[in-house]
Amino acid sequence: MKLVPLNTIFDVRYGNQFDLYKLDSDFDSDINFISRSSQNLGVICKVSQYNFVEPFEAGLITVTLGGTYLLSSFVQQEKFYTAQNVKVLKPKKPMTFSEKVFYCKAIELNRKKYTSHGREANKTLDTLLVPATVPYNFTRIKIEDVDNTKKTPISTKKHELEIQSWKYFELKNLFEIKGSTTTPLLELEEYGDGKYPYVTTQATNNGIEGFYNFYSEDGDVLTIDSAVLGYCSYQPLPFSASDHVEKLVPKFKLNKYVAMFLVTILNLEQYRYNYGRKCSQERMKKISIKLPSKNGNPDFEYMENYIKSLSYSSSF
Repeated sequence: MKLVPLNTIFDVRYGNQFDLYKLDSDFDSDINFISRSSQNLGVICKVSQYNFVEPFEAGLITVTLGGTYLLSSFVQQEKFYTAQNVKVLKPKKPMTFSEKVFYCKAIELNRKKYTSHGREANKTLDTLLVPATVPYNFTRIKIEDVDNTKKTPISTKKHELEIQSWKYFELKNLFEIKGSTTTPLLELEEYGDGKYPYVTTQATNNGIEGFYNFYSEDGDVLTIDSAVLGYCSYQPLPFSASDHVEKLVPKFKLNKYVAMFLVTILNLEQYRYNYGRKCSQERMKKISIKLPSKNGNPDFEYMENYIKSLSYSSSF
């Protein structure tokens, strides 16, 4: 298969290089904010238009240039802005969605070339070698044919997000913030494969790195990575954990729908943290998050109903 530089197929340019804290979060906006995350197409929230800066159009490819998930590549489905260290690819010729997905995967296959040497892709992405053409069999695949996820919502009633009426609540009043027991991977391997997740600090696959026949923590809690950026996930099952996995044990009755709402809100807080400023228990005890409220308390019923109104909610 003939290989050619990426910039012979795409126009490659830097994204906006915006800092999220300078933008206004807006759940009703049609503009996504793309970070260096490897989940959810890199989208971490929706934001209002910034000054007179036009967002990038839907259908372009974003590629992360550094970090743990270097070369994470996605076809963006909506208009977007980007964070630092993200490049944007626009095909030089018309290209189908399947063809774009092919090139996303072709780019990601080069990740080991960088991570094994501790390099970033800022200077070399443009000339990265990729296949000159997309295999015919790949172009015949319809994405919808391999997407078996239930797309229907549980509830057809729409719930508007009126963020201006939300209230701030201290995290420590909603959760008991505590650490988890560190279980070495070698010890888990002695127990053997099982049904209990092993939660780590990775920001993919709900933080889970495998399933074993052992657990040290009860489920129905939120977990947060305190090693890097504070990635939050919901753990419905009992689990074991690696180092730097903190727990948010609810002081209220938690279910998976409320958990999905809260996880989304908490992951918007990642801009506060970096390698020099970890998401520690002490820092978490000082923050407040903005939530729907009713009679001065968090409106958990609204949170549940909102998640149930979303597409794919029947697959949770």
